[in-house]
Amino acid sequence: MHDALAPLSVTPVTHSVPMAKNHRSDRSPADTVQRPSPGTVLDRLASGPSRASRITHTEHLPPRAGRHAVWPDRIHSEVIAAVHAAGIEHPWAHQALAAEHALDGDSVVVATGTASGKSLAYLVPVLSTLLEGSKAPNGRGATALYLAPTKALAADQCRAVKDLARPLGTAVRPAVYDGDTPFEEREWIRQYGNYVLTNPDMLHRGILPSHPRWASFLKALKYVVIDECHTYRGVFGSHVAQVLRRLRRLCARYGASPVFLLASATAAEPSVAARRLTGLPVVEVADDASPRGELVFALWEPPLTEMQGEKGAPVRRTATAETADLLTDLAVQGIRTVAFVRSRRGAELISVIAQERLGEVDRSLARRVAAYRGGYLPEERRALERALHSGELLGLAATTALELGVDVSGLDAVLIAGYPGTRASLWQQAGRAGRSGQGALAVLIARDDPLDTFLVHHPEALFDQPVESTVLDPDNPYVLAPHLCAAAAELPLTDDDLPLFGPATAELMPQLEAAGLLRRRTKAWHWTRRERAADLTDIRGEGGRPIQIVEAGTGRLLGTVDAGSAHTTVHEGAVHLHQGRTYLVRSLDLEDSVALVEEAAPPYSTVARDTTAISVLETDVEVPWGDGRLCYGSVEVTNQVVSFLRRRLITGEVLGETKLDLPPRTLRTRAVWWTVTEDQLDAARINPEILGGALHAAEHASIGMLPLFATCDRWDIGGVSIPLHPDTLLPTVFVYDGHPGGAGFAERAFHTARAWLTATREAIASCECDAGCPSCIQSPKCGNGNDPLHKRGAVRLLTELLRGAPEEAGVEGAEAEEPRAQRPEAAGIEGAEAKEPRAQRPGA
Repeated sequence: MHDALAPLSVTPVTHSVPMAKNHRSDRSPADTVQRPSPGTVLDRLASGPSRASRITHTEHLPPRAGRHAVWPDRIHSEVIAAVHAAGIEHPWAHQALAAEHALDGDSVVVATGTASGKSLAYLVPVLSTLLEGSKAPNGRGATALYLAPTKALAADQCRAVKDLARPLGTAVRPAVYDGDTPFEEREWIRQYGNYVLTNPDMLHRGILPSHPRWASFLKALKYVVIDECHTYRGVFGSHVAQVLRRLRRLCARYGASPVFLLASATAAEPSVAARRLTGLPVVEVADDASPRGELVFALWEPPLTEMQGEKGAPVRRTATAETADLLTDLAVQGIRTVAFVRSRRGAELISVIAQERLGEVDRSLARRVAAYRGGYLPEERRALERALHSGELLGLAATTALELGVDVSGLDAVLIAGYPGTRASLWQQAGRAGRSGQGALAVLIARDDPLDTFLVHHPEALFDQPVESTVLDPDNPYVLAPHLCAAAAELPLTDDDLPLFGPATAELMPQLEAAGLLRRRTKAWHWTRRERAADLTDIRGEGGRPIQIVEAGTGRLLGTVDAGSAHTTVHEGAVHLHQGRTYLVRSLDLEDSVALVEEAAPPYSTVARDTTAISVLETDVEVPWGDGRLCYGSVEVTNQVVSFLRRRLITGEVLGETKLDLPPRTLRTRAVWWTVTEDQLDAARINPEILGGALHAAEHASIGMLPLFATCDRWDIGGVSIPLHPDTLLPTVFVYDGHPGGAGFAERAFHTARAWLTATREAIASCECDAGCPSCIQSPKCGNGNDPLHKRGAVRLLTELLRGAPEEAGVEGAEAEEPRAQRPEAAGIEGAEAKEPRAQRPGA
């Protein structure tokens, strides 16, 4: 079983709390030996030279006792017996309550902590219903569909279901149906599987377009389980919301009305997010009655080095190098650890460094550390999952491909290399350790980044704040339009179908007709093209065929990278890491979607550089902030990767820059922007010589801080600043969503602007550097080489802007003015993260 960790109450420890027993331990005998306490492990990590000073804060979350209940009497006795056989005597109170709602036909979201048994909460009513259906004299009986955001999670859950349901015999027939499923197995699953585990991608491309072949399954569908539903946010979440509406429509045509059972890490208003995702009323179960082991959570800031970065700014040791050291130390102690890293390259690099250092201590230890990320071939992923599950691996450097619930019982520690973008993800990752009820250690290692630096010095922003609301927008026309086409291809769309897809549908239908995609005949719209409508869109927002990474000398396929990231990750000359080996990209063929690589050992990594221009298409809302203005609306962004930097490994020192010739990409999206007047500049003592640097610095820092207020990471957003923008005729800073049509992040920024920009100002002002550094205003991705930047000017400028901000935390309730006339095309300074759209994908 698996689950996600919630932010936990922080209270002083006065005495030990007895732990209630619910789950059997899956740990091997070797793992049951007495382990040192999390505090002792942390003390050992901090015992080296200058190590103790790197810990800026330690939070101690004490253990908590559990509260039992009884299963609803409608659950079949055979299912309860199977649960008892699994070593689970009694359910926790929230499990019993969720099962009761499910049996009553209420869609329900269980939003409780890690290892709280959310899986069991939905599995027990599902298994009971499947068992009941298997006793029917005719037909295949009841069916259930399970959706996971990653293949690894679906495979892991299939193993768990098979173990739990083994005493029920053939009444429960679980099977994974995804891109890795052999074709010879697929027909059996369609005809006989009654608990099908898949992902939204396969539902979108494989199951729904082929619904006649799934007719008997859909006709009998009683439950749809949506696991880790908090991950369905932004553009990906908006796509999944429309996929679920298509599923509901087809089920209704076959006479079924399934109940939706959702599991989520604790989130703000989980029932609201679940309703937006499914389009149905959803009951919320959020009172966690499970016990919790002790958790020691440390915030760790790498030290300053003697190196100097751009403009002579001090440079901190990288989070990658620091995490590799800590992973090595923990492996030497025999502490089973996962290190979460934000990028695929970072995961590979940490594993390589740790393996080299462990090899110097004990060659056998080097083989017990590996990397895990998206883009691996299926057989590689499965082997790593088995090795981690069995304990063969002591340490793993992983991307978020492993964050989502894969059961890795017995982990003792989690290292988090850089703030993962949201508090929900932070607690999700921290919760991977201590899942058998034992104590656990979590360490957040700060990157040289404004947000990370702010957080390790403001622990209250992590430990005293609730997790974020899930942001998604199913009415985004760029999302909705292709799903209307897909729905019409599945079954012609009628007027009665349109309300299911949302209020924006009626306006889009004539546009789809005019574009020749749909044609109305009598009372329904029909798909007009020969190609499959479902192939028009990639629901993870990746925008095009994946790029295959091929070894030039052998023709061997190493893996893939999504098209949206290809310009920045596998351009000619890029360093590519795979399974601990280093490759250089010889060529990138965008037309054939192939990157040719050859093995090499360069002493550097590569970082792409890009430039951005932005024009305002339409201003939806304009609010006065004193003499300045805060606006929200539609923009067009033109982005082009123009070069890449070579950076020395470990130190990050820039060794050189190489030009690239790649085509520009155009993005129509949503943005928030603010302007200031001449009088405000005078009041802030901003003269023309420093204006560009002040705006640019404020833009960089505001992009770095936005993930604290919206469920995004900085890869999801971009920015541009310009001293005189032709559309506003004023100095202007833009922050925009990095996805076509927008993802809701800029809108969230607009509504929390006062708090967001106040935190931005504080992050710059409180940084100890003199003229700006990566911890406050510099960005490693700035297309202008972090020039110009003016730290003190940015502080004064934001101070003056905030002086006129509405009293409310944001602009909600403020009176909006009529939008101004717009002018096309404006180019400015490229922002900290201005970029091509990047998918919210597992392993990214």
